[in-house]
Amino acid sequence: PYSIPLKYSSMIGRSVLRTAFKGVHRQCRTFASVAPPKLFSYDEIKANVKEKHAIESVEAAFGMLAKGKVDVPIPMHIGIDESPEAGPGDCHIKGGYVYGTKTWTVKLANVSFYKNVEKGLPPGSGIFVVIDATNGFPLAIFQENRYLTDLRTGAAGAVSVKHFAAPHHNKVCFLGTGMIAGAMARASSEVHKWTDAYCYGLDTKMTESFCKEMEADLGFKFHVCESAEEAVSSADVVFTQTPGSKQVLEMGWLKPHATIIASGTDQPTKNEIPADVMANSKMVCDLVRQCKLVGELRTAIKEGTMKEEDVYAEIGDVVNGSKPGREGDELIVVDLTGTGAQDAAIGQVAVDVLVHGKAL
Repeated sequence: PYSIPLKYSSMIGRSVLRTAFKGVHRQCRTFASVAPPKLFSYDEIKANVKEKHAIESVEAAFGMLAKGKVDVPIPMHIGIDESPEAGPGDCHIKGGYVYGTKTWTVKLANVSFYKNVEKGLPPGSGIFVVIDATNGFPLAIFQENRYLTDLRTGAAGAVSVKHFAAPHHNKVCFLGTGMIAGAMARASSEVHKWTDAYCYGLDTKMTESFCKEMEADLGFKFHVCESAEEAVSSADVVFTQTPGSKQVLEMGWLKPHATIIASGTDQPTKNEIPADVMANSKMVCDLVRQCKLVGELRTAIKEGTMKEEDVYAEIGDVVNGSKPGREGDELIVVDLTGTGAQDAAIGQVAVDVLVHGKAL
């Protein structure tokens, strides 16, 4: 057989190495030429991404989630205990990928930094990192300061109203009158005709300001209530979005046909809705495996009034038509813990609108 003389073998080896090195060097230059992610400010995001963009995409994401077509891990929570150097505050990290879409998203939300108010700062912040699903490179970083989080939460509320409130249920209640309440009011008004809103919050001036702003923006009457009972008993649909430090309503306050859309509980330490209310309702979750760990459902299971199998459906089951939504005058509770599917959906919307300039 043909063989290379020994004196030439080291020369050939060096030549092969040089050729290989040139190839790797060219490859590295190609890697270095990938464009960095685009950075978008809070003002840019708020001016361009709206409720109408979010609702359809979040509804579709719920449908895919119920089909098992979303890779969504259980959220990560980092607690920042108060010390002389830091806190108090919380960090929530969520994300997900919806099958067949062109991006996936990781969201970091910093909340409950209440001492920020003393410093003239908002009590939280947040960023979305949206990645190209075809190659794994970041496309955009959205400095959204929880605007996109609130938008997708409001969209989940709107989807819940669409499927679980009857058309003639036109009186709504808001327990808690902060940013999420505003997101719920605006988004739900895109899909439902309200005539009156009954509002209660611990800070009366904040509630008055909320009612004045929402009434001017949405064009129906907002009432400041003196108690949670007054607000709840006046409404067909009840939104709860408090810090979740204590339960906010009672069974006896509710209309028999009420729809409760609860979004304040997203940690094991929180609970807004009494277990007996959940046990006597058609219970719906955004994601059962998440709600049983950090949502309202966790309390009902812990107190023994419900089992996981007692949950009627996930929102996506109803979106997909696998199960009916409202069927009559039944009491319905919708447990919204916030899923990575929603973050992936609104991340794709933000990219479409701000990166690609699509008119949705």
